[in-house]
Amino acid sequence: MTQPEIQKVTSWKIACDGGEGALGHPRVWLTIPEDTGFVECGYCDKRFEIDRDHAHSDH
Repeated sequence: MTQPEIQKVTSWKIACDGGEGALGHPRVWLTIPEDTGFVECGYCDKRFEIDRDHAHSDH
């Protein structure tokens, strides 16, 4: 079993479409909770972690 991909982001709201073009999944919008600092996509299990030092205040 492979580990899910982890991506550092600077926005608290992100979109995930699987990143595989036609092999991806429907685009979903995810909001990173401030208390955990990460969110995982329910389709592809990709984990988005906020870079708190460079994060935009869009939440």
